[in-house]
Amino acid sequence: MAGKTVTRADLSEAVYQKVGLSRTESAELVERVLGEICDSLAAGETVKLSSFGSFVVRSKGERVGRNPKTGVEVPIDPRRVMVFKPSNVLKAYINGEIIERED
Repeated sequence: MAGKTVTRADLSEAVYQKVGLSRTESAELVERVLGEICDSLAAGETVKLSSFGSFVVRSKGERVGRNPKTGVEVPIDPRRVMVFKPSNVLKAYINGEIIERED
């Protein structure tokens, strides 16, 4: 079951329709919120959105991987990755246990 992809433009349009800001102001608001989230994650901070979930940056150490075609071992450099942990409220909503969200 493939769903629709929600874009920045879709988010901006939703803000425009529901909040009543102009389209330009709505787009700017969405960009600022996403920018703030990105800046916080880049600084290594956790971003927690109540009733939605948390974005957490984790550090992965160096490890040995394997090329699936050739079987040759290859070192994988240490890196930081971002993971999303949904809240229990979001999980319940996705699973149909909560009928309506509070807007």
